[in-house]
Amino acid sequence: MAVNILPNGASYYFSSKSLTVDVYQGLVDRGWRRSGTVFYKPDVLRHCCPHYTIRLPVASFAPTRDQRQVINRWNKYVLGDEYSKEAAKLYPKSKADKAKQRNAFDLPGAVHESEYANIKRPPEPAHRFEVTLEEDKFTKEKYELFHNYQQHVHHEKPSEISQTGFKRFLCDSPLQRRTTQVNGKAQQLGSYHQCYRLDGRLIAMGILDLLPHCVSGVYFLYHSDFEKWSFGKLSALREATLALEGEYQYYYMGFYIHSCAKMRYKGEYRPQYVLDPESLDWNPLEGELRALLDKKRYVSLSRERRLKEAAKDTGRDVVVSTEDGMDHDSYSDFPFPTAKEASDAVSEGVSLFDLKVPGVMTEEEIEQHSLGKQRISGRGQTFVAEDLVAWEAGDIRDGSFKGITAEFVAFLGPEVAKQVVIGFG
Repeated sequence: MAVNILPNGASYYFSSKSLTVDVYQGLVDRGWRRSGTVFYKPDVLRHCCPHYTIRLPVASFAPTRDQRQVINRWNKYVLGDEYSKEAAKLYPKSKADKAKQRNAFDLPGAVHESEYANIKRPPEPAHRFEVTLEEDKFTKEKYELFHNYQQHVHHEKPSEISQTGFKRFLCDSPLQRRTTQVNGKAQQLGSYHQCYRLDGRLIAMGILDLLPHCVSGVYFLYHSDFEKWSFGKLSALREATLALEGEYQYYYMGFYIHSCAKMRYKGEYRPQYVLDPESLDWNPLEGELRALLDKKRYVSLSRERRLKEAAKDTGRDVVVSTEDGMDHDSYSDFPFPTAKEASDAVSEGVSLFDLKVPGVMTEEEIEQHSLGKQRISGRGQTFVAEDLVAWEAGDIRDGSFKGITAEFVAFLGPEVAKQVVIGFG
């Protein structure tokens, strides 16, 4: 694992060529995400558009009417009217099945309804629709789909799209694949491509990280020929179903950006829970949290409660309400409240511990951690930090091995840090 935690805008990074799914699960639950072999944690406080980690407990998920319609419309297209009429005659539903269909929406049943392997035949459907979970390896077929998506949906120039970029971004993940048993069923872990094929043609693909407690969506792409079918919604429903059927418990849809209208759709898959940037607790998006997000750029419920208690004790309020209906927080409890101020401060030698980055261990917490037992590597060897000759002479607030190690551990968290080896180039 290479260390590279530097403020860049308002995020912190490291790279890894090999990481266990258990370690990555721990990182995700501390606000980290990955892009290829690069893992990054946005500084939620200082980011211009705060990124919040969200998750959907799939056992409680109830699709909205609009989401159900998307599935039904796609199924109708795949099967075709002629098939539906003939199949209704050949395979009539019982009264019990009809009553069940009227009274409740079966998400897995609807998601799989038009898959060729699940269709009763004869007759033949209008189209052969198949979905497979494959290793995240590069193929020409996948790259051509990526090229079309980037060019027509993201409006990138052909010269900006390359096989190298596709491989680096969406193939050959550093996560180690393995299979485990959950309640007697095999559960796949690692990075995969969920491929959608219609009549043998690859038309869409989801890039997924399957972790011990969740299905984490990395990216999704589809061919521009199928733009009208709302594949973004279809993929979310299918990935939630994968989490439900595979007993992963949660579906992580990436970051939720409340200030971005295009990203708010993730909140429509309910009930969503948001990771508190400071306490790392999970809170319901609906209710108090959503109301605060409507008014403030940065929200931490644990911080809000702490400030309220402090206000009671001092009789002073750090939040100023103005005529525009927004709460303009001074963030006076944080030094260097903007990304530029923080970046300049670090450039001038200010320790990351003095920045008070949300969700990062404090100096006091680091001192309670067995920092000297941290495994590190360099020059082809792995050893324990305290075995370094210069270890004791270093300080966690300087650029020594001890200082760099302390900052890295603070960002990873104590449990994750115990499981990794920090590499010094």
